[in-house]
Amino acid sequence: MTCGEGCWIESDAAIQRPAQDLHRHISAWWLFRPRIRNVSNGLVRDFRAGRLVPVLSDVTAAEVQNAPEAVRNLHQELLTMVDSVLAITQETLSLVAAYEARKILPAKYESDMRHIALATMAEVASLVSWNFKHIVRPEKIRLFNQVNVELGYKALSILSPREVTTYEGS
Repeated sequence: MTCGEGCWIESDAAIQRPAQDLHRHISAWWLFRPRIRNVSNGLVRDFRAGRLVPVLSDVTAAEVQNAPEAVRNLHQELLTMVDSVLAITQETLSLVAAYEARKILPAKYESDMRHIALATMAEVASLVSWNFKHIVRPEKIRLFNQVNVELGYKALSILSPREVTTYEGS
């Protein structure tokens, strides 16, 4: 699967929709938190119905290893919907190092920066995340995109699942 025309997800699965790329992180908690469960379940329904197509990365796989069984099972299901898993490369690590040099996030949040770097390099239209502390924040988005553009990458749109989920079937 290519991400050039429309795909991507964050803990990090990417989702593809015609003409729109999205990247969404699948972490253990987003499926079960009562206030966001309906939106999260809507996102999963969109994947299952083919309205959105997940794109997963090595970062996602690492993050779900110690997650509850239901999350690991969902990750396994999502893997059946993708052609490939995005791998961390030296280019990914170089972009993460550029983010770290600008002190956009502390180094201990390197996995968040890896999600952003992978989505940027895959040229997805949007990274989708519930992480309002480190990712879905206008000032952070601006800083990440400054680095992206300075290094020759395209700017990355970052959205919350509420902005992406179609809510069909709910």
